[in-house]
Amino acid sequence: MASYLFIESQDPYEFRDTVFCSDLARRLADAGNHVTIFLVQNGVLPARAGVYSAVFSELAQAGVEILADDFSLRERGISSERLPSGVKPSALDFVIDRLAEGAKVIWH
Repeated sequence: MASYLFIESQDPYEFRDTVFCSDLARRLADAGNHVTIFLVQNGVLPARAGVYSAVFSELAQAGVEILADDFSLRERGISSERLPSGVKPSALDFVIDRLAEGAKVIWH
């Protein structure tokens, strides 16, 4: 079982290719891999409870861990109470730890 870390910095409302990353993350999780999506910069914008919440819920149900950079959330005025279920705030240190552990990283 491999470990994958997707670092998503794009807003799916602005860039349509974020769907490809979500689909790939789901397929990797379905194949038994450990998959995490780390939302950073404008990638945290869809982390507000709302229309995109269903995508995050489906990914979480598929076993994908979804984290949102707490600094990026604060910069954009998004409180952790506004995050949908399945999305948790996290410090950027998480990325460094996963890199040190040898996770395969895809930055988008």
